[in-house]
Amino acid sequence: MVTTTPATRPANPRFSSGPCAKPPVWTLDALADAPLGRSHRAAVGKSKLAEAIDLTREILGVPADYRIGIVPASDTGAFEMAMWTMLGERPAEMVAWESFGAGWVTDVVKQLKIEATVHEAGYGEIVDMAALNYDNDVCFTWNGTTSGVRMPHGDMIPADRAGLTLCDATSAAFAQDLPWDKLDVTTFSWQKVMGGEAAHGMLILSPRAVERLENYTPAWPLPKIFRLTSKGKLIEGIFKGETINTPSMLCVEDYLVALKWGQSIGGQPGLKARADANAQVIWDFCEQNDWIANLAVDPATRSNTSVCVKFTDDRITDGAAFAKAVAKRLEAEGVALDVGAYRDAPAGLRIWCGATVETSDVEALMPWIAYAFEAEINA
Repeated sequence: MVTTTPATRPANPRFSSGPCAKPPVWTLDALADAPLGRSHRAAVGKSKLAEAIDLTREILGVPADYRIGIVPASDTGAFEMAMWTMLGERPAEMVAWESFGAGWVTDVVKQLKIEATVHEAGYGEIVDMAALNYDNDVCFTWNGTTSGVRMPHGDMIPADRAGLTLCDATSAAFAQDLPWDKLDVTTFSWQKVMGGEAAHGMLILSPRAVERLENYTPAWPLPKIFRLTSKGKLIEGIFKGETINTPSMLCVEDYLVALKWGQSIGGQPGLKARADANAQVIWDFCEQNDWIANLAVDPATRSNTSVCVKFTDDRITDGAAFAKAVAKRLEAEGVALDVGAYRDAPAGLRIWCGATVETSDVEALMPWIAYAFEAEINA
C-alpha cells in the first residue's frame, strides 16, 4: 500500500497517445534548418519532402516497389483517401475492435454504402482475422489505439488474396513489425510513435493497390485532396514529395529530426525495443498488483504503444468516475498528462509507451499510479 507521495517523478510526464511525446533529443533549435517562408514546390522544399519519404522507407523497410506519399489530414485523411479511391470494386470486409476501426465501418456502410460484412470484437479483443473472406477488400487497424490490442502477426492474411488489405497502422508504425507482403495499403501519421506533429498522413501503396487505382474508377465524385490518378495513371509526383496540397515545412523538418533520431538508435529494431521495454514495465506492474489489469484479454495481442489498463478492485462502485479521478490526480501532481481512457473506451487509463517515451519515466510513474489508486479508493 502506497500512502505517501513517491520520491521520484517522471522527468517527462507526457504520456498522451497522440500527439505523443517528442523524441528525447528534441529541441526547438533542431528545427533551425526548416525552409520557412519558402515554397514546398521549390527545390529545397521538394528535397526535404523526398528525404522524409526516403528515410521512412529505410527505417520501416518498405519494399522498393511500394509507393510512399505524404498526404493531407493525418492518418484519417490517408485512410479515407484509400477507402474513397479503392473500395467499391468488390465487397468489403470491415473489421473493428476499437473506436477508429468503428469509424471506418461507418464510412463504408453509411457514407460509401458499398456491400460490406462487418466483423467486430469487444474492447480488449481482436477479430478472428483468419475467418475473413480475402477475396473481398479487408479494412482493419493493426493496433487499436483506444483499446490497447494489436495484431500479433500477419500470418492469417493469405499471400494469394484476390482483394486488397487496407491497414490503419497509425499507432503501430515504427513500434511493431509490419509484414509488407500482406499489406496493400498502409497508413499512419507523424504524431504517434515518432512524436511528430499532426495534420500530415503517410500513405503506402503496394503494386496491387496501384493496379487497383489505375484500373478502377469509383462511382462517387472525389475531392481534389483524394485524387491519386490522372487520366487513368498514378500521379507519381505525389510519391516523390510533390504533395497534393501545401504541407507545413516546419512539421516536415520536425519529422526529419524524429526520423534521424530513429536512425541513430538502430532504426526499426531500436524503436521497437524501446516501446517493448516501456510496455513491459506496465505489464509487470499489472502482474504485481491485483487491483489493476491490462485491458487486452490475450497477452499475445497486448499493445506495446497504447497500453490500456482497467481497475479491478471490488470496492470500486463507479468505474468511470474512479478512473477519471485517478487520471485527474496524476495530472494534478504533474506526473502523468492525458492518461485517461479514450471517451468511447472502457473506464481505465491509457498510457503511451512508444519509442519517444523514456523507460525510466514509465518506471517512475508506476508508484504514482499506486499512490493515486490508494488515495481514491480511500477517499
